[in-house]
Amino acid sequence: MQVKTKAKEEKLFRLFVVLLFGTSLLLTGCNQQMTCSKINMSSPRWTAEQANRWYSNQGWLVGCNFTPSTAINQIEMWQEQDFDPETIDTELGWAQDIGFNSIRVYLHYLVWARNPTKMKERMDEFLDIADSHNITVMFVLFDDCWNPDPTLGKQPDPKPGTHNSGWVQCPGGEIQNRDKALYPVLKAYTQDLLRSFGRDKRILAWDLYNEPGNNEYFDKSLPLLKKVFEWARQVNPSQPITVGLWGWDEDFPQINKVTIENSDIITFHHYNNTEHLKKKIKEFKSFGRPMLCTEYMARTRDCTFESHMPVFKKENIGCFNWGLVSGKTQTIFQWDTPGKLPEPDVWFHDIFRRDGTVFDPEEIKLIKRLTSTN
Repeated sequence: MQVKTKAKEEKLFRLFVVLLFGTSLLLTGCNQQMTCSKINMSSPRWTAEQANRWYSNQGWLVGCNFTPSTAINQIEMWQEQDFDPETIDTELGWAQDIGFNSIRVYLHYLVWARNPTKMKERMDEFLDIADSHNITVMFVLFDDCWNPDPTLGKQPDPKPGTHNSGWVQCPGGEIQNRDKALYPVLKAYTQDLLRSFGRDKRILAWDLYNEPGNNEYFDKSLPLLKKVFEWARQVNPSQPITVGLWGWDEDFPQINKVTIENSDIITFHHYNNTEHLKKKIKEFKSFGRPMLCTEYMARTRDCTFESHMPVFKKENIGCFNWGLVSGKTQTIFQWDTPGKLPEPDVWFHDIFRRDGTVFDPEEIKLIKRLTSTN
């Protein structure tokens, strides 16, 4: 009964949010289908010259995808009862110590919808903590990865030995599959955050949508992907907007086309070997724009700090490995492969244990050496 009640309450909350924002749009005289689609308020994509000028002022960007070890997913990281600035401060201190200067961080629209003002206050506090460690932030707004039914409130406990057992999609599978009634809310979420922080020097860039089309959504994610670019362009933040390339096969031609044609800078994910990395870099150079690898480092897939970081350094490509501290996300275990406890012999992702000790001291020496000459 408790589970059913919680699910019912969550559905009622989503319905309330839809009605609230839908009414707001109508009151301002904007009919989503009849009027707004005919108004082009978009700012132009940055030119390659603008993008390269921006990148020339950044230095070599080195960092990680960050979730504090006390959070199993984006919702637990950001909702009021679980937000953990003390742990965030400690762990970002470890990141600073090894030379990291930027992080990629996921958000979730449900936390914003519950209380936009409070969510933004927590984001501001988070940015202050990161800034105190000389670390900039790239926020991620949407995500097609892992569990399709996000809910607020107490998040599930980790499943032993299972990679990202509690991570959730944003907005979630029902939106991609059939329901576009939530679009006014997602637009409000996107534009409120970009208006509030779109001139904030603590923010490096906006990664609008993580791995669109994943979980076999394929082109079902195209409508939302296009809309998110449109909503962001209407705000026109001072930071670049981007979506990462990640699907290399024939299943993603339209998604890749929209991504390349609308991103200010080229971002991509890479969990393959060095030979494949060099091939993709050569391909991406043809776009004439700065490159950031916003996900990499999977030790059991021949994708390590030792194999990839020197290439990124030589090519002046920013790089963000997956994970910092081994915690509730359990990304030390491989994808879809339950591992032995307490930890595998070779970690998949992550660098530190919760007590601040490291998985591999030699990796730390390499990272510090490469970042010390930054």
